[in-house]
Amino acid sequence: MKTGLFFGSFNPIHIGHLIIANYIVESSDLEKLWFVVTPQNPFKKKSTLLDDHHRLEMVNLAIQSYPKFQSSNVEFSLPQPSYTIDTLVALKEKYPEQEFVLLMGKDNLNTFSKWKNYDQILKYHQILVYPRITEIIEETPVIHPNISEINAPIVEISSTSIRQMIKENKNIRPMLPPEVFDYIDGSNLYK
Repeated sequence: MKTGLFFGSFNPIHIGHLIIANYIVESSDLEKLWFVVTPQNPFKKKSTLLDDHHRLEMVNLAIQSYPKFQSSNVEFSLPQPSYTIDTLVALKEKYPEQEFVLLMGKDNLNTFSKWKNYDQILKYHQILVYPRITEIIEETPVIHPNISEINAPIVEISSTSIRQMIKENKNIRPMLPPEVFDYIDGSNLYK
């Protein structure tokens, strides 16, 4: 089975994540797509992160009506910060029958050569790259036969701006799946 891996902090998950994920799973040969909730991205500060269980619960709420989606907490039991290569090794050991494909924003492709053992990721995994407007060209993007660009919609909603809007008491309802909005509002998160 060919399964896409959409890594992220999902702090919180928003409709942009769902639009991109749904487009990719419906317009590729992926049979499933897993949202891999990352406890700590090596390139981000942990201090801004909501507890892992809250972010996982929000992902579960957001994807409950998408039969091709599921959440993964595989990184919760791995050393932190989370490195993609370590997660892929752990997943391959646990699910040897799966063929895992990475989803990546074009902005991440530009820094991919800085990732731990990125050459090993490329050797054994296909990468589907979706477009982003906020592209920061820090160095030449990696080019490889296992990297394919997919013409997904460009959705520029950021979890960072959602968190800031919540702090400022602004309406963020249109940016979130209704269940996620209710969870954040009911639990008084990000205030």
